[in-house]
Amino acid sequence: MNTYQRALKTWGKEPQMLQVIEEMSELTKEILKNINRHKDNIAELIEETADVEIMLEQLKYCYDIHEQVDAYKKEKLKKIDKRLDDWSAQK
Repeated sequence: MNTYQRALKTWGKEPQMLQVIEEMSELTKEILKNINRHKDNIAELIEETADVEIMLEQLKYCYDIHEQVDAYKKEKLKKIDKRLDDWSAQK
């Protein structure tokens, strides 16, 4: 059992999914500080990004959706690449 599974087993699905939301909110707050206040908060951005990535991994374990997320990401990245190619061709 890995750390993500242990955390879900120990603290439960609902509390951990609420933690996902909290961590995403904290990252959002730091991004907005950086953009709106031109604040040099790289350390905070690093910390909150790591927290969000950890919690997103836990979310994937919670719902057993690793494969589906990976497949969707691959397709989404292909679409983004095409849009970038089209964008570059227009300039």
